[in-house]
Parts: sequence; C-alpha cells; structure tokens
Amino acid sequence: MKKTIVPEAFVGLLYEDGVFKQLLEPGKHAFRKKFFSDIERVVRIVDMRQRTLTIKGQEILTADKVAVRVSLLVYFQINDPKAAEHNVANYEDRIYEDVQLAARRFLSRRNLEAILTDRNEISDAVREVVHGAAASYGVEILRAEVKDLVFPGNLREIMNRVLETERRAEAQLIEARKDAEALAIKVESEAKAERERIGVEQEKALARANISLEARRLRLEADKKEALAIAEKPELKRLRELETLAEMARGGAKFNVGLSAKRLVNMLDDES
Repeated sequence: MKKTIVPEAFVGLLYEDGVFKQLLEPGKHAFRKKFFSDIERVVRIVDMRQRTLTIKGQEILTADKVAVRVSLLVYFQINDPKAAEHNVANYEDRIYEDVQLAARRFLSRRNLEAILTDRNEISDAVREVVHGAAASYGVEILRAEVKDLVFPGNLREIMNRVLETERRAEAQLIEARKDAEALAIKVESEAKAERERIGVEQEKALARANISLEARRLRLEADKKEALAIAEKPELKRLRELETLAEMARGGAKFNVGLSAKRLVNMLDDES
C-alpha cells in the first residue's frame, strides 16, 4: 500500500500511468496496489497559497525616447491547479513573461512625464492586461506593484535639479503669499483708520450743524416772542427803539431829535 500526504494549503494531482485521475485534498491518501497490477501512480503537489514573483528590472524605451528600467512585484494565487499544471509548461515563467510584455507595451506608449505623474497607473494597467491571460492557465493575478523605477544617471541629475527648482519656487510662492497677506492686513488697517477718522469728522460736522440750527431756532423763537409782546403792548416797540438808539449812541452815532423835516434840510444846506 502506497501512502501520500498532501500538506495543508496544497493540493495533489494524482496521475496513473501518466494520466490525470483526480484532485487530492490536504490529508493522508493511501493507494492499495492490486495483485498483478503494474499501474504507476504519481502525485504532484501544487501550492495554493498567495505568492509573489519579482519581475526584475527591464530596460524600456518610453514614447519620448527615454530609457527607463522598471521592476515589478506581482502577487498571484493558483485557483485552478489542473490548468496551472497542464496548460503551460511552467506557470511562474509564463507569469513573468506576460507581465514583462505588458509593462513594455504600456510604458512604450507613455512619455516620461506621464509615468512620473502616476506610477500606480503602471500597476493597474499591467494587472488588467495580464489578468485575462493568467486566468487561462489557472492563475489569478491579485495585484502588481512597481518595485523600482530607475532612470539614466544624467536624467536623475536633471530631475533632481527640477525638483530643487520646484521646491525653491514653492518656497518663494509661500513667502509671496505671506507678504501679500501682510500687505492686505496693513491696507485694511489703514482703510479702517481712515474710515474711523472720516466718521469722527462727520460726527463733529453734524454736531456743529445741530448747534447752529438750535441757535437759529432759539433766535427765531425769541424774535417771535418779542413780536407777540410788541403786538400786545405797543409801548414796548418805542422802548425797543430807544434801546437800539442807545446802543448806537454808545458806538459814536449822532442823532437830531425833535427837528422837522424842513429844519433838517436847511441845516444841511448851510453846512454845504
């Protein structure tokens, strides 16, 4: 009796005289040999766990004629062990070739700027292209990641200078924004102070106007009261006239009181 043990996370493919017979699950399997039987049994163990495969650096010419070297890390898992063993000679070698060709085709259609902008685009494109082909030989491509992306030495120097220039430009932009914000704050502060000054001046002018209006109102009210008083007592008018004449006299004015018009004319003629 021949015994075979299939480890956990593996499966076994049973062949009799080179012909596939059945799939063996993890565990111990015993095969009783019949009398006068010369059947040859072979069990091929297949790993069903998730695994990785490194696609070493491949030098590829981009659409704008820049040579880059890219390394990829592919995560895969067998989901059909029979197809993986029967449809291709070596499924790992086939994965390597498919990913390599997919990366070459993709990068050859992209310029350097596009490649640098989004490295994940490479991973997504490679996985999408290889996924269908790998399914035909029982392998599922879980994901593909860019492990390394190497450029020629002179290009690296240029890129470093570009990055340094971008960093300086960004720092200058930040400084310019700070200066602009400070200037805006200063202008706003000065404008606020000017508005407050104008407001104070307007309040003063309004107060002066109110005082003037109030004085005029008081004068008009006093004149009104005086007019009413004179209307009621005519002798007050004569008193007011005398007060006016007295005030004018104090100022040096001269008056002729009690003269007739004819006498006043004669006096004026004599003086001339």
